Amino acid sequence: MTPQEHDAAAADLLNAEATGKQIGLLTKRHPEMGMDDAYAIQNAIYRAKLDQGRRVTGWKIGLTSKAMQYALNIDIPDSGILFDDMMFDTGAVIPKGRFIQPRIEAEIAFVIKAPLGGADVTRAAVLAATDYVAPSIEILDTRIMRADPETGQTRKIFDTISDNAANAGVVLGAERHAVDDFDLRWVGAITSRNGEVEETGLGAGVLNDPVESVVWLARRMAQYGQSIEPGQVILSGSFIRPVECPSGARITADFGAFGRVDLAFE
Repeated sequence: MTPQEHDAAAADLLNAEATGKQIGLLTKRHPEMGMDDAYAIQNAIYRAKLDQGRRVTGWKIGLTSKAMQYALNIDIPDSGILFDDMMFDTGAVIPKGRFIQPRIEAEIAFVIKAPLGGADVTRAAVLAATDYVAPSIEILDTRIMRADPETGQTRKIFDTISDNAANAGVVLGAERHAVDDFDLRWVGAITSRNGEVEETGLGAGVLNDPVESVVWLARRMAQYGQSIEPGQVILSGSFIRPVECPSGARITADFGAFGRVDLAFE
């Protein structure tokens, strides 16, 4: 793909977000596209949002579980960018029409207190740079159709990465914990919709340890001359499958002693 095609795809995705009308698969429009193209489109969205006055508040890591990697035939995680208009407090009610096809995932969030970057970032460096960890829900959305209506072709990883890794919102729980207060591999959540349990999982589903997920992100960002900044929120990756959130859905992610996150959709 050319830089002009990257910018055009980003503009289409931004318009889809603004209008609530999905676009077709980028991988159908550009069958030659690869990973570098996908991140170039994501970066074009990043530049456009900064021009709109948005502020980066953190990063999300996706495809950290083996189940999701197998489903998409990929063996590495992906990442996306969090902006200030994506942040919600627990108990928030999402207005009807804010998102197109929202889904949620339960995750452990890291809030960073010191710069974190470099190709040689270690687990110890992540632990030292973490201010606290908290329970969280990520809201996913799809500005790209999940499947092509004509051929039945489904989205590929390059579609998802281009679409800012499907990120749309972040809901942080009220609880704050020192990063070594819990064995994060054993922190789990019972995720319910309208009072019925939909998904359960453990932190170990995230690259065997959510801390390693943040290590991966910092090293990947270093390849592009980027780093994680103080105050930023890092969503370390979901340990459950996405839960659909139609209008009227009431979501609870119960992390036990680690905390709780509540969310509702009008």
